[in-house]
Amino acid sequence: MLKILVVDDSQAEIRLMQNMLQQGGFYSVGISDSTKIEEAIEEERPNVILLDVVMPKRNGFQACRDLKSHKSYAQIPVILVTSKSAPSDRYWGAQQGANGYVAKPFTPDELLNEIKRLA
Repeated sequence: MLKILVVDDSQAEIRLMQNMLQQGGFYSVGISDSTKIEEAIEEERPNVILLDVVMPKRNGFQACRDLKSHKSYAQIPVILVTSKSAPSDRYWGAQQGANGYVAKPFTPDELLNEIKRLA
């Protein structure tokens, strides 16, 4: 079973995504502190990371860039899940190494299809 790491500063958004993932047959772990992503990866060994962009301390673009520049984490697919939906945001996300992009609000199918595409 695929394990998904959900990173969002909103507990409500984490719960929403975890419910969708569970219904889609995925196991997930949620964290709300973007500075703890690497620690969570070491503990949980996720197959895919869902990453919000607008977060305090370290935004999703920065976190994605950090992960993709680290040899131990670079191979894990990162899907940015964000309210930032302009073409320039999608482009910037790809420049940071994101493997996928889902704009909020999204449907369960949009989220699950993006995960299945990369897993």
